[in-house]
Amino acid sequence: MDKAQVIASVAGDLSATEQSVDAAIARATTLVQSMIGSRAALNLSPVMGAEAQAKALEAIAALGAARQAVVACHEELAKDHRRLGYGVYATGEEKGQGTTRPGTIGEHRLRAV
Repeated sequence: MDKAQVIASVAGDLSATEQSVDAAIARATTLVQSMIGSRAALNLSPVMGAEAQAKALEAIAALGAARQAVVACHEELAKDHRRLGYGVYATGEEKGQGTTRPGTIGEHRLRAV
C-alpha cells in the first residue's frame, strides 16, 4: 500500500464510524419516540415504561458523547495529516452530486481541496 491508499483507508474508516454513530443516535431517538407513541396509543399511564425510557435517553446521551469523541478524533487526525505535509484531502463524492465521479466505481480517490 502506498501512502495515499493508507490515508484513504483511515479516512474511509473514520467516515464509516461517524456515519454509524449518527445512525445509532437516529435509531435510538426513534426508539424513544416509538415508546412514547405506543404508550399513548394503548392509553397507558406516563409512569408505565418510564424507567425503560429513561435508560434509552441515557443511551442517547452516551451516544452523543461518543459522537463528540469521534469528531474530536477527526479533528486530531486532520491536524496530524497537515503536520505531516499531506495537505487537506477529501474522499468520496463531490458535495451536491448524487453519483460517483467517472472512473471511481467502487473506489475512493484522494483529491486536493
